[in-house]
Amino acid sequence: MDRTLAADLARLPDLLDATRRAAAEALATLDDRDVVPPAGPLRDPEPLPEDGSGAEAALAAFRARWEPRLSASAGPRYLGFVTGGATPAALAGDWLTAAHDQNSNSALDGAGQDLERETVGWLRALFGLSGAHSGTFVSGATMSNTTGLAIAREWLGERLGVSPAEQGAAALGPVRVLSGAPHSSIAKALSFLGLGRDSLVRVPTLPGREAVDPAALERALADTPGPAVVVANAGTVNTVDFDDLPALAALRARHDFWLHTDAAFGAFAALSPQHAHLVDGLDASDSVCVDLHKWLNVPYDSAVQFTRRQDLQARVFQNSAAYLGPLGEHPDLVHLTPENSHRLRALAAWFTLRAYGRRGHREIVERNIAGARALGAALEADPALTLLAPVRLNVVCFTLAEHPDPARLTALREAVSREVFVTPTVHEGTAGLRAAFSNWRTTQADVRRAADALRTAAREIA
Repeated sequence: MDRTLAADLARLPDLLDATRRAAAEALATLDDRDVVPPAGPLRDPEPLPEDGSGAEAALAAFRARWEPRLSASAGPRYLGFVTGGATPAALAGDWLTAAHDQNSNSALDGAGQDLERETVGWLRALFGLSGAHSGTFVSGATMSNTTGLAIAREWLGERLGVSPAEQGAAALGPVRVLSGAPHSSIAKALSFLGLGRDSLVRVPTLPGREAVDPAALERALADTPGPAVVVANAGTVNTVDFDDLPALAALRARHDFWLHTDAAFGAFAALSPQHAHLVDGLDASDSVCVDLHKWLNVPYDSAVQFTRRQDLQARVFQNSAAYLGPLGEHPDLVHLTPENSHRLRALAAWFTLRAYGRRGHREIVERNIAGARALGAALEADPALTLLAPVRLNVVCFTLAEHPDPARLTALREAVSREVFVTPTVHEGTAGLRAAFSNWRTTQADVRRAADALRTAAREIA
């Protein structure tokens, strides 16, 4: 064994303790650190060392060279994208995931698959899905959407008497994928799956909304006979708008289509009694995307996909090799996603669900919703700012009241970046900014700090 590696093995408890102290210090300073540190001069990459200096020296080099430049994305005022943090239990679970280093794809190796299936069952109950849905962990919403649409592709083949998994996507001929306000990952998935971005048909939305117009969708379905795919939204990225899922499901009585629902973070509305109606009908979906490193507050990368047709899923992703487990009635996970290597992502989710239960995660969701509403009210009351959409759940979409051009909004975003991080967007042709609440640490005190910073900067720019 390499001498330095052997020395690290001998001192492993001390090294882990040093890492624990470094992590604890980083998390303890989240409230006081710049949310996004100022950009410094680019550094030339260091050359790969010929002889290593050991883990302790590597930790010191990381803390000196890279840690000061990392954003406080685990903290309470990182409101860009839709980014959760990691609850204490999720962090513990993630550390143990690395320590045990399981490839949980095969029944030939331990209990990883059973742990994942138990966790999927808990998540299914959390979101109000029935036992007709099976689920598998994937890396994020993009891979969840891609997996769901891959199953939809095979369903189209089943309807047409071909198998894209065997014959290729060209066997389907022209494909229509209909959606009102699809997330960008949908077009990416269609490109990846060989269906093409041009197969995505934008359907008109309701006036002033990002929710699809069910009547317009029915007309679009009737325009061209044959099976289609409909991508519904349970929480759009800009304004957290929800399609009328029961109305969309009812259209299947007259039209033949696969219903995939992108509920990346909107599915968590099910936890709040006041907002659970927004995801009524989610169980009628043929496939569902839910991102867990958003509102479940587990570390990157983690998401889950659900489907009613695991048989088609296995037909797409089956992997035949003597060293892999069988397909069978309950296929090994290796046969259900694009990944052959599949870290035990479920453990962090298992930990946080076991530690805090439905009630604890409901409190996070409802506190975040209250925070978004408070920030929306504060910004709407300021004459320098205006909301671009009502605060429906956990996202505040806003802009400058006068001259909301991208350059001025960039100046606003950069002016507040040490105190709060928001991301740019365009809503109905108007440039704006988004503040998304999904971190378990965020409190009303953080909302006040964010609001004060945004209002002060907006007035200075005005």
